[in-house]
Amino acid sequence: MASEEFKVQLLETFAALITAAFGLVAALAWNEAIKAAVASVFNTGDELLGLVVYAIIVTVLAVIMTLLIARALGKAKDALVESKKN
Repeated sequence: MASEEFKVQLLETFAALITAAFGLVAALAWNEAIKAAVASVFNTGDELLGLVVYAIIVTVLAVIMTLLIARALGKAKDALVESKKN
């Protein structure tokens, strides 16, 4: 039983770290897009569209991966509850 609880705790920790990593990548992507937008407004660059598309793709990927990770974690917790009942 302690082994199952450890596995769930390990999954929770990995889920938190992976989610934080995707959040960081999304934040960095938006940071670059915003910097390019400011540069575009002041006519200092023309990479805006590429950076915005990149930021959107990374954000969507981060959201999808976060949902998949949360779903997997929920299933693991449910399995632990079921194993404790038996």
